[in-house]
Amino acid sequence: MLIGEVARRSGVSTRMLRHYDSLGLVRPTGRTVGGYREYSEADIRRIFHVEGLRSLGMSLRQVARALADPAFTPSALVGDLIRRTEDRLRREQELLQRLRAIDASEPSGWDGVLHVVELLHGLDSPSPSRRQQAALTPIEDVPLLARAVLSEAHPNVAGALRWALARAGADGVAGVAEGMRSADPAIRRRAVLAIAELPGDEATALLAGALDDPDPDVRRHAALAAGRRGTTAAVPVLVAMVAEGTNDVEAAEVLGTLAVDPGQGERILDALAGELTAGPAVRIRVAQALAELPGPLPQALLRQLGDDEDRAVALIASALADALGERT
Repeated sequence: MLIGEVARRSGVSTRMLRHYDSLGLVRPTGRTVGGYREYSEADIRRIFHVEGLRSLGMSLRQVARALADPAFTPSALVGDLIRRTEDRLRREQELLQRLRAIDASEPSGWDGVLHVVELLHGLDSPSPSRRQQAALTPIEDVPLLARAVLSEAHPNVAGALRWALARAGADGVAGVAEGMRSADPAIRRRAVLAIAELPGDEATALLAGALDDPDPDVRRHAALAAGRRGTTAAVPVLVAMVAEGTNDVEAAEVLGTLAVDPGQGERILDALAGELTAGPAVRIRVAQALAELPGPLPQALLRQLGDDEDRAVALIASALADALGERT
């Protein structure tokens, strides 16, 4: 079969077939009387082998090596191709996100585009100090800020970004709300921390929804923020935080604020009392939380704890009861 017919049937251009021949990759086994290339069935099969391997992202040098060595094992090469493809996809995804950020900012001209690009370079810098510096510059692009908030892991930079987003007010809620639906608990935690600093009923509702998050760290941050806003659904998580000893001082303070309402005060008191069957360390933390609650009932329960079998629990509970008596 002559080169033109091979090109028509295989879809490989005659120019590429000649290139394969010059490289020794696919050399036609025959020549016509006039000196034209003549391909056999084996040659055509090899052409399809070459094209198949090229479709995997292999270079012509890699293809030649694979076809020349009968003992060649593809595992290492395929693994390398996978890593390179993943790197390329990552770079393409970063480019896509950058383009979307520019598009969302709705720049009116090239100056606006270049301004967003400069911000993106700053916020995507490998240097935390440069990212923080970029976060502290006036940024009016809420979607860009929201994206940076959800992706930033450095605590100082994240704090600066949340502060910048908080200046946008309730407009910033929609930008980070998407992070609450992420499969990554770290992103959900960043979203909760950002929403906690934003005003409005929508922010409060999102925090309340995060109280059932499967990740305990997300639940705790949501409970502290929602409780400070008066969300009583946060009580079970806050009580659990006291018992576990995770941010228990903050949790106790929030419980004390919620307990100002008499009905909630009794509910919180009962929930804390239910934890007194645990070990001495838990009973001490519960006693300290009881001291944050208003009214006479916490003092009465602390007096009972003054007779606790554990001397440390008894001494701390008695001292707290006395302090409450003086405060009253």
